[in-house]
Amino acid sequence: MASQLIESVGNKVQPSQHNKKGIGWRALPFLALAQFMVVLDGTIVNLALPRLQIEMGISDSTRAWVVTAYALVFGAFLLLGGRISDFWGRKRTFITASAGFAVASLIGGLAQQPWELLGARALQGIFAALLAPAALALLTVAFPGGKDRGTAFAIFGSISGVGAAAGVLLGGFLTEFVSWRWCFFVNVPIAIIALIGVWTLVSESKAGGSTKYDWPGVVLAALGLGSLVYGFANAEHGWGAIESWGFIATGALLLVLFVAVERKVKNPLLPLRVATERNRAAAFLASFLAGAVLIGGILFINFYLQIVLGFAPFAAGIASLPMTVVLIITAGLVAKNLPRLGARIPSALGPVFMAAATLWLTQVTPDGSYPINVLPALVLMGVGLGMVFVPMQNLALFGVDKDDSGVASALVNASQQIGGSLGIALFSAIAAAATAVGGGTLAALTSGYSLVFLWAAGVAILIAPIALLLIRIDRKTFSGTGDTPHIHLG
Repeated sequence: MASQLIESVGNKVQPSQHNKKGIGWRALPFLALAQFMVVLDGTIVNLALPRLQIEMGISDSTRAWVVTAYALVFGAFLLLGGRISDFWGRKRTFITASAGFAVASLIGGLAQQPWELLGARALQGIFAALLAPAALALLTVAFPGGKDRGTAFAIFGSISGVGAAAGVLLGGFLTEFVSWRWCFFVNVPIAIIALIGVWTLVSESKAGGSTKYDWPGVVLAALGLGSLVYGFANAEHGWGAIESWGFIATGALLLVLFVAVERKVKNPLLPLRVATERNRAAAFLASFLAGAVLIGGILFINFYLQIVLGFAPFAAGIASLPMTVVLIITAGLVAKNLPRLGARIPSALGPVFMAAATLWLTQVTPDGSYPINVLPALVLMGVGLGMVFVPMQNLALFGVDKDDSGVASALVNASQQIGGSLGIALFSAIAAAATAVGGGTLAALTSGYSLVFLWAAGVAILIAPIALLLIRIDRKTFSGTGDTPHIHLG
């Protein structure tokens, strides 16, 4: 699916002066495949959760951590992964991380105890934190400028939405006809193909200057993000408990300290110049909010289809397919028209479609029907995600210094994954509270899901004003047709 999207757009583009031999276009499928796998792994277990929970003897409170453990560790260590990629070598980091991800996936597929499964998910998250920024940084080096760069980034950006949606379909098929364990095993051949392609086609690149690591920043970022997500996850058992607000407050404090440290240290983990430029800030904030809606929203759509409507895992995956198809079509149209539209228009309109989709889902009922209650929302969500992901991936890396490409790549991925982690944790807490009031009946479950979708609509629509207020880059510069990079800051 990812390769088809690349071929359909990439074949129409001739190599530019920055990419005369077409090496970038030959390497793009393998770099995109790695991104596809990393995002796929965030959702592929969603449809397997009900069956996996029974076979592994996992409690309801632990169930969400099968998803959250991966997203949390991935997001918490992405900034470090970006710096390792810059300093150690992006190609070397990519190859090492691909191999490690394959091994971690194998461990997850063979797990016999819940702690083994959760440990494998966390290990996957660590290697994903190395792999994702290395892939995007290598893409930045392969396409340093011109129209090809915009097209390549548009393709790469759409892979996030396609991977998340495709994970649901593939997870349903494997769970229904093979075993939920193949939701892990499937990563092994994907990782090997990506590894071989990059090893063969891509040259090494590193950042210049100092290569000292900001270890205080590493510790503060990891503990802060981890504490924040853990606090939201514990809110499932009640918002008044110290396990929820105590960890949320601690996480927020640690992240404030992290920013203070980054302002003072000589070699920061996150140079604030990367995150504070207004156009890139819009991309990071939008990725954070879109991640919460996408990853958290897909999870509860799956729960409604399987638990309330009684869909089998593969049937639920097929039912989610329209979103993937619409997303691919929308991404292609947006990529083709991006030079004319610029980043601002699709970034502001996409959230409106996303909010409309989740508002439609608030009407779910215990005796609801898929064609009426779910299908229209999936179509709207596909349109919205395609409009948001394509410009944001490009915008997040626009104008970044070559030495900071790894950490900037990490930040856009971290934004999405941490948003997803918090989205799952927050939405799970909201659903659990509503379900407890209703006594755990199907009607109570549906009421909880409806409330989750209402909150998701509120989160989605916040992206629109962010895009309208912060994005100021002109269309000519954004499309790569300007003579020199220039970003309007006013």
